[in-house]
Amino acid sequence: MLIDTHCHLDAAEFDGDRAAVLAAARAAGVGGFLVPAVGAADFEAVAALSAAHPDCRHAFGIHPMYVRQAHESDLELLHARLAEGSAVAVGEIGLDGYVADGDLPLQTRYFEAQLKLAREFGLPVVLHVRRAQDQILKYLRRIGVPGGIAHAFNGSRQQAEAFIGLGFRLGFGGAMTYIGSRRIRELAASLPLSAIVLETDAPDIPPAWGAGWRNDPANLGRFAGVLAELRGMRVEEVVAATGANAQAAIPGLASLGVSRALGRAAG
Repeated sequence: MLIDTHCHLDAAEFDGDRAAVLAAARAAGVGGFLVPAVGAADFEAVAALSAAHPDCRHAFGIHPMYVRQAHESDLELLHARLAEGSAVAVGEIGLDGYVADGDLPLQTRYFEAQLKLAREFGLPVVLHVRRAQDQILKYLRRIGVPGGIAHAFNGSRQQAEAFIGLGFRLGFGGAMTYIGSRRIRELAASLPLSAIVLETDAPDIPPAWGAGWRNDPANLGRFAGVLAELRGMRVEEVVAATGANAQAAIPGLASLGVSRALGRAAG
């Protein structure tokens, strides 16, 4: 099954045509969507998407780029929302070393607290790892969680193998479609297929054929085609493998096939 493991369908960029965006993605073969929150203000919206659409699942978390807008009480709210049992992961969480004024100490405090919540609830995590792979690995070794996904992976092979060794899958999407993204394309081509999942990060990280435009989840099928070409495989094999990988990384996605079948039966 084709699963978009990272898609911000709640983003304002989709407010004008969200239903059409979902319909186009389904028509393009996408069978499931994981929608991670980026802050407490998004918790209700991502949960509502899951409630309204049987092929959507959600994660609750506080993104490292939004920690300055967060409050200590947001961690208490996160705990309460995770206790409800509807979220399939804790995310999007992590560290970001790209932005110069990103306040890494504050990011780290929220990241560590959220890893502990993931451990408490036995949930996988959806990680933001931009230019912070080694620091994140340090905390993952210290605070064991049930695996998850390193979203938009762009680290070294050694770092990739370290994440894989800790039970994580690596997310590949729009960046992989650019000829100039040599390291990312080499990793996509040569890492064990069992370690790879597909994602769009819509509306962000548009592909080479849509640079400068909004990225939509309907692009995911073409991402599968790019990955298949890089690996010299049939696209059907890539779709089956990456879908299974997503469901192994985030067990709460395992019911997506059942939901789709029920939806067809009801129709």
